[in-house]
Amino acid sequence: MGDHLAWTEKHPVSHVKWVPADEVYANDYNPNAVAPPEMELLRVSIEADGFTQPIVVFQTDIGYEVVDGFHRHKVGRAMNLTHLPVVVINPDRVDRGDRIASTIRHNRARGKHQIGAMSDIVMELKKRNWSDKKIGRELGMDPDEVLRLSQISGLAEMFADREFSEAWEVEHE
Repeated sequence: MGDHLAWTEKHPVSHVKWVPADEVYANDYNPNAVAPPEMELLRVSIEADGFTQPIVVFQTDIGYEVVDGFHRHKVGRAMNLTHLPVVVINPDRVDRGDRIASTIRHNRARGKHQIGAMSDIVMELKKRNWSDKKIGRELGMDPDEVLRLSQISGLAEMFADREFSEAWEVEHE
């Protein structure tokens, strides 16, 4: 029994706490989008059932950065709630890349992402010297998906500062 208690204490869900809503802020990399009808349904759900899932956060010097639960956070703030339920992810996740990976894992386990935003995330992780293998492992992608997402932003980025020849323009007489 003692081992069970020690094991459960390691998990953030064992430590849900209510924090001032104005100390919780959105991250700037969430690629997930929710349509207005589903946002309204989330509001109704929170009003009717209360918060059934805490907002997953990373504690910073200025407050709590949302890792998962962006839309619960947004709805709670819109409802003018003074406090929001949070769990703080394991404190060793200090690198922004680790937090991005955590957000993506939470979101991918539930649903869909916007392709452009996912491509931007893959490119950011590559700029942080993450290998394709690490990106695939941490974000739950196969090598082809990592390659495809790299190419979406990567090709545009690669040619962003290039001047192109106008040789293909048609002359008008």
